[in-house]
Amino acid sequence: MKAVLRTFVLIALAALAAPTLAEERWQTLPEPAPMPKPAESGYADVNGIGMYYQVFGSGEPVLLIHGGLGHGDIWSAQVADLAKDHKVIVPDSRGHGRSTRNAEPFGYDLMMSDYLALLDYLKVDKTALVGWSDGGIIGIDIAMNHPERLTRLFAQAANVTIEGVDPGVATNKTFGAYIARSGEDYARLSKTPTEYEAFVKQISHMWETQPSWTKKQLAKINVPTAIVTGDHDEAIKRDHTEYMASAIPGAKLVILENTSHFAMLQDPEGYNKAVRDFIDAK
Repeated sequence: MKAVLRTFVLIALAALAAPTLAEERWQTLPEPAPMPKPAESGYADVNGIGMYYQVFGSGEPVLLIHGGLGHGDIWSAQVADLAKDHKVIVPDSRGHGRSTRNAEPFGYDLMMSDYLALLDYLKVDKTALVGWSDGGIIGIDIAMNHPERLTRLFAQAANVTIEGVDPGVATNKTFGAYIARSGEDYARLSKTPTEYEAFVKQISHMWETQPSWTKKQLAKINVPTAIVTGDHDEAIKRDHTEYMASAIPGAKLVILENTSHFAMLQDPEGYNKAVRDFIDAK
């Protein structure tokens, strides 16, 4: 299992080919709509990097954390809905999108500290968190170590050990298309547009060994948590998702129908409803 994601990323980078037209919704990779105009945007100086962020709307805060290799603009459909009555914070993780990186090795604890520093910068004491893939992992890390910063956690397509990754992702066309699109977006958005392969190599070292959390660690989480997956997730094993939900006290298991790892793009209306049903619950 070790390095399977890294190998797959390099294969996808070499191919840079769009997948064949998919028949089922869960096999598609729709383009996100353009982001709404933010009320505020800029760069926060955190942990030696420039972390790009956008803020939309007003109300109870919600932090949206994207997945590996991506950027915050994937959340456009969620921003359009949530910003009606929430303050929605949408950053790019270190090295991703418009955010910069340095030579410090990637790690989920480091990325967690980036996000906590950003919340401090924005003077947000406590927030709901919606995290996808790496974003969900970062959310779980915050819930374990800094629960006082979260009201609720909606963690989609996350894993808590590297054994939770499905080896079949290495040959999945939809995931390959995502890798290719991410490279194109990186060239368009990044301050270092020619360094995608170097960035992939750097973050792949993290994926080879992290996360590695025990059931005992997960059992300490006291933040209201939803563990979420698409019913056709191509990257995370279903039994691993079910294990996570059983290991976190009181966690709710949410299965998004006819979707994969990219549920927020494939079914934005259903995804938004699932998010609201959880984070707005009284």
